[in-house]
Amino acid sequence: MPQQTLRVGVLAIRRPPVTKWGAGELRASGVLPQEPEAAPNTLLGSENDVETWYLGGRDLVLYSGDTGHHRDNLASGRPAIWVALRGDDPAKAQIVNVTADPYEGEGYASDLDLKVEAVPMPEAIRARVSAFIEAHHVEMPFKKRKRLPADPNAMSARAPRVLAEADKWVNNPRKR
Repeated sequence: MPQQTLRVGVLAIRRPPVTKWGAGELRASGVLPQEPEAAPNTLLGSENDVETWYLGGRDLVLYSGDTGHHRDNLASGRPAIWVALRGDDPAKAQIVNVTADPYEGEGYASDLDLKVEAVPMPEAIRARVSAFIEAHHVEMPFKKRKRLPADPNAMSARAPRVLAEADKWVNNPRKR
């Protein structure tokens, strides 16, 4: 199965807590088409107590079997990259995965330990995803299966609804 790996950098913002009992919120805010020279988990700037962090680089892998999903993403009008993060402390946060597959991103969103954000797809990544789709997409025709007609006079292949006395555990001394 052909695949292509793109190395991207992940940016996140950390907002201060709303109350004194709350914790700060760390969310992915964007991806960079290339991994910068900065070290992972680096504070890039702060404005009005909102911090911008570079969390590190991660491989964005495109698989030829998922080209239909990538095509759906590009056709949506707002192409996105899904970033799954673990942790609230930006100095220790982990990038679990980065994907352009909307269905895979939705699957990560069901994990309560992860924070999943759909961030805008940069134009450079969009062009590479589009080129990958053109090179490897194979249209699979839809084939509707037809049911076999049921014969009401045929013997039923189902198990009986009520067990015979010999098959019950309660009254059968052989099965105790």
